[in-house]
Amino acid sequence: MIVEGTDLHEAIRAALGCSPDVARAVAVHANARHYTAQAQILRADDRAEAAWLVMVGRAQALAYTVDGQMVLIHEYRVGDLFGAVGPAEVWPVEAAVIAAEPTSAACVPAADFVLLVDRHGSLGLLLVGSLLRQLRATSMRMINRTTLSAPGRVYAELLRLARLGDGKTIRPAPVHAALAVTVQSTRETVSRAVNALERRGIVRRENDTLLIVAAQRLEEMVI
Repeated sequence: MIVEGTDLHEAIRAALGCSPDVARAVAVHANARHYTAQAQILRADDRAEAAWLVMVGRAQALAYTVDGQMVLIHEYRVGDLFGAVGPAEVWPVEAAVIAAEPTSAACVPAADFVLLVDRHGSLGLLLVGSLLRQLRATSMRMINRTTLSAPGRVYAELLRLARLGDGKTIRPAPVHAALAVTVQSTRETVSRAVNALERRGIVRRENDTLLIVAAQRLEEMVI
């Protein structure tokens, strides 16, 4: 568990990959927040008055279509920043942010965060890197949504998740409902696609892990 003080600045340093001095400067202004899975971090249409840094876990910005379908807008992983990360006095929250799994974040008031970025150029570069990762991920989801079939998007996402680690292992194994939100499909479609991969021996479940046995074959199915 991340706590205030020394543990907090060490967690900030590990998440950001910054120098100890920058981590300590951020920790002075930060509070550690802990969220259970599916807990709401920000509500849509609220005014964000702080910046959040994900230190442990994963959060998602979600919106809903007129027919009630959940749409993934952004996904925030360890080292990502969201909320009020710029010089505006308050930032409108365009989509609800929830903890996709147990998550710990450092929360820094917006005014303090702007001053920190102004004083520490390396923090500004890390912020730019975080925003670019989010932009690229959003662009890839848009491209995949328009160019790939629903099963193809499932296969592409499994490959992406595996490449976050050793290229073969996804731990914990993705929940079909959560995977459906990410690829903008239905749980039933995801279940059929993953079950078909298991029957063909392309992926295999081992306890709480999904192993990609034949990555090349899976890549060829991304259409």
